[in-house]
Amino acid sequence: MPERIEFEMSKEDLETLLRASQPVRYMVFGGREPRSPQENANSAWAVLGAEMGFNSLTVRPVPSKGDRFFTAERRVF
Repeated sequence: MPERIEFEMSKEDLETLLRASQPVRYMVFGGREPRSPQENANSAWAVLGAEMGFNSLTVRPVPSKGDRFFTAERRVF
């Protein structure tokens, strides 16, 4: 099993993740709905994971340290 490492994201990264998780108002035209807040959040985590070198599917919060801290498995290339 890969090693879990603690990471700290920047305030800007946290704001980006929170914005991505917000619901989007929309009207359906032509039968196409926008992506869900969950899909947007998953994509934002994937981008952050690529930048910081962790697998975005393995993120776990570290509540005792605040919103910007989490552990994840190092990304394998």
